Amino acid sequence: MDLSEALAGRRSCRSYLTDPVAPDVLDPVLAACRRAPSAGNTWALDLVVLERRADVDRYWDTTLPAGPRRDRFGWPGLLRAPVIVLPVVDTEAYVRRYAEDDKARTGLGAGADAWSVPYWWVDGGAAVMAMLLAATSAGLGSLLFGVFGNESDVATTFGIPGDRRILGAVALGWPDGDDPRPSASAGRPRPTPREFIWRGGW
Repeated sequence: MDLSEALAGRRSCRSYLTDPVAPDVLDPVLAACRRAPSAGNTWALDLVVLERRADVDRYWDTTLPAGPRRDRFGWPGLLRAPVIVLPVVDTEAYVRRYAEDDKARTGLGAGADAWSVPYWWVDGGAAVMAMLLAATSAGLGSLLFGVFGNESDVATTFGIPGDRRILGAVALGWPDGDDPRPSASAGRPRPTPREFIWRGGW
């Protein structure tokens, strides 16, 4: 599958088979993150990979405990995903990198507040997109979704250092046919190139 096919074929998958993903399939998908850009070659992204069923279940027990809320959850097939990846970024690594001699003139080494655009999120998002495209190319389903108010609890459960930030969560696995219930936002049309590409200025 070439890049154009992977871009066209990428979908948010919310229903999975329980079949495990073999390392020879999963590892190249994870490694694809290395091909994303990184400001100053900082490389401050870590991936916490949950691939044992017990660990995946611990994730859901932390973010969506058993009870009425889980019973009402609209995408039960998402809970079957055999792999969940937590991309974790290190804000201070960017600050330290830009305090080094070759970057000090930027002033970005003064602290995270000096960054008008926080590139740890930009680079992390680019790395996740590389992972999603690699997953599509491998025939896997994938879904990037937010951790939101559960970030602190997830960090504690999986031993993620307190100075790191969890970008979100990525479910990976073999798709279980069509998702039974599309997202409420799935029907929103994507803009055409003429609607968002401005040549020579706005």
